Amino acid sequence: MPYFDAASAAPLHPVARQALLAALDEGWADPARLYREGRRARLLLDAAREAAAEAVGCRPDELVFTSSGTTAVHAGIAGALSGRRRVGRHLAHSAVEHSSVLHSAAAHEAAGGSCTEVPVDRFGAVDPAAYAAALRADTALACLQSANHEVGTEQPVAEVAALCAEAGVPLLVDAAQSLGWGPVPAGWSLLTASAHKWGGPAGVGLLAVRKGTRFSPQGPAGERESGRAPGFENLPAIVAAAASLRAVRDGAAAEAVRLRALVDRIRSVVAERVHDVEVVGDPVRRLPHLVTFSCLYVDGETLLHELDRREFSVSSGSSCTSSTLTPSHVLRAMGVLSEGNVRVSLPPGTAGADVDRFLEVLPEVVAEVRERLGAPASAPPSPAPAASLVVDALGRRCPIPVIELAKVIGEVAVGATVTVLADDEAARLDIPAWCEMRGQEYVGEEPADRGSAYVVRRLS
Repeated sequence: MPYFDAASAAPLHPVARQALLAALDEGWADPARLYREGRRARLLLDAAREAAAEAVGCRPDELVFTSSGTTAVHAGIAGALSGRRRVGRHLAHSAVEHSSVLHSAAAHEAAGGSCTEVPVDRFGAVDPAAYAAALRADTALACLQSANHEVGTEQPVAEVAALCAEAGVPLLVDAAQSLGWGPVPAGWSLLTASAHKWGGPAGVGLLAVRKGTRFSPQGPAGERESGRAPGFENLPAIVAAAASLRAVRDGAAAEAVRLRALVDRIRSVVAERVHDVEVVGDPVRRLPHLVTFSCLYVDGETLLHELDRREFSVSSGSSCTSSTLTPSHVLRAMGVLSEGNVRVSLPPGTAGADVDRFLEVLPEVVAEVRERLGAPASAPPSPAPAASLVVDALGRRCPIPVIELAKVIGEVAVGATVTVLADDEAARLDIPAWCEMRGQEYVGEEPADRGSAYVVRRLS
């Protein structure tokens, strides 16, 4: 069964498995002890730290292992903000950061701090000038991911790092998605990553803090990992994480070329074979293994289930796959279509034949889902166009509000409007996206007794 969700968790690398089994026998003792078994464990821990630090591009004593990438982000942000509290309590971050950063920002605001969210363009990238404008005299920390976890767009880390350095603000880079593919551009002050993203075992994160960066660990003091990650080290998993990172990086250049070609094929063929689809993310400045696209008039949850039935494991940022009915914050920030969203992230070793079969199956699946939902193939013009129409889609989940809009847009005269009443949060994103794809004018959102009224003017 082809597994196409490496951005969530990559399959365990063979080197990680071998290292894990070996370390279970050799690295079970306390590395803080001076007897023989403890010394052996300490040697394994030190070697793992050196290997990870080499991949990150920092000194071994600047890097600690945490229990997860999320823990590393939380600890990094909290420690940096506390260490620079005399400067101020302002935090800057992009609108498309991983939820771990956004949750830390929300906690910071709840505790009395302030945050600035830097917007992104339609490709999902920040403008360095806009990021610089978000930096203030009281900015204690800036956060920017190296590459986006949902659409693969690489961020201008080097440019933003230079601007942060000029402003005297440390930059934390979340490198979870990119570290397995290569080093992060220089200039960062703090860096975080997660082992299960590159084929290491789950439960191991990295936190690197450059010397000279003010940092004050939060929570009860710990005696391990420089006090920045309390608790007994999971040494076998750490050894496996470091070993797999080195192995993955050794073959990253060649595998990136191969997977990039497969992803380029997906990007082009999906647009050719599936009508009304939006391929999102930067087509050039992106991770080599990841592509995201959204299919109009498609229920994302049903689409994923149907692909799973055909033995393809993919993920989605669609609100239709979420119990909260809230579209992905990344897609929302980009202003792109969210319904019917599919993220394909290929693990190393993915066979081209599996990608070809996916491209054969996908158009059939999308067509079946659209037919099941009663989506229009086209919107024929009405012989007697109305001056305006109101569509009541209250209580109906995505993509139904957009489908109902598409069914009636041809029934109003050119220049007239259709008002869609909807209380699904996704409508706020998907109706404007539909207008852009269909060449219609999105007039705006108006208050309604329930939900919101979304007004669309027919242009053609």
